[in-house]
Amino acid sequence: MHRRLATGGTALAVTFAAGTLSLTGAPTAQAAGHPTTVRPAVVAGSCSQAYLPLPDPSCTPGVLNPDVTQDTIDSTICVSGWTATIRPSTTYTNKLKAQGIIAYGYSDTNMSDYEEDHFIPLELGGSPTSPLNLWPEPHYVTNGTGTSSTKDGVETKLKRAVCAGTVTLADAQDALVTDWTTALSSLGL
Repeated sequence: MHRRLATGGTALAVTFAAGTLSLTGAPTAQAAGHPTTVRPAVVAGSCSQAYLPLPDPSCTPGVLNPDVTQDTIDSTICVSGWTATIRPSTTYTNKLKAQGIIAYGYSDTNMSDYEEDHFIPLELGGSPTSPLNLWPEPHYVTNGTGTSSTKDGVETKLKRAVCAGTVTLADAQDALVTDWTTALSSLGL
């Protein structure tokens, strides 16, 4: 099962060694809108493709944006255009995508074949810049199911349900992180 982490201004360093994952954190300051999150070490094949179409939970467990809670959805995710105000630059995400393609050991290394995806999407309160919430999601079908555009549709439906009050933010996040391919049916949507 995947784990969500709320960082609240803490940078997390990820170290892969002898098949184990180590997380360490230190408070950070953010200057002039630049992300301050430490990038994980890149080791070829250190992330498993066995979980596709989900990311490897030890590499990409998902991280929450502490500014988005059930109490703040009407001033954050439910405001049209809000995610554009927090979306990181492609300069930042393309560096992570290149690192992630190596870490996941993809044989196809064409950057345009992947979306640097927020595992917990911005529209459901995911961290915009944490490398623990970003991963290179294939645009092509993996393990017989889903693509990046299929997941995007699920995210949109979940956000609509949260903003309509049909589903709580936490339930939508949990269903998506557990298995986005079954999130809608598990919530009765």
